[in-house]
Amino acid sequence: MTTDRLIARIGKPHGTRGEVTVQVHTDDPESRFAPGAVFTTQAPTGSGVPRALTLAAARLHRDIWLLQFEEIPDRTGAEGLRGTTLHLDEEQVAAEADEESWYEDELVGLTAYDPAGGRLGEVTGLVTGAAQDLLVVGLEDGAEAMVPFVAAIVLEVDVEGGRVVMDPPPGLLDLARE
Repeated sequence: MTTDRLIARIGKPHGTRGEVTVQVHTDDPESRFAPGAVFTTQAPTGSGVPRALTLAAARLHRDIWLLQFEEIPDRTGAEGLRGTTLHLDEEQVAAEADEESWYEDELVGLTAYDPAGGRLGEVTGLVTGAAQDLLVVGLEDGAEAMVPFVAAIVLEVDVEGGRVVMDPPPGLLDLARE
């Protein structure tokens, strides 16, 4: 049995030619959003969304990815895609993966520790950004911290071991409590 990796979630339509905005869940949208790429879809039963969509075009517009699919000719069709998730086969993703790349669904649920082994909390999300990504960490006291996902701060990611080791600069976690 193969599993699929979440690549993007479709948002609202853009224009009249069937383009849609997407929330990106991949660290390499330039290569994932290549024309001809075929994504499997997950949408509510009865929504009429095809089980697979073939990418016709992709472009960045004001830091938002816009995708157009061969199967969706107009805005009406694009409106029906809202909330649909796009996936790639796990084996295809693994064949292309970089050792130092992780997806949000791999990171969420990892326990966050400091370098001395003290428990900081749990990773609850990943915010992808133009300059850098941020790990969302639910701290032990209930606050939520945004931690830059850079090698200087996130020292180790051990998906199999269920842990991430981070050394945030002094005061970073205190910002979440203000």
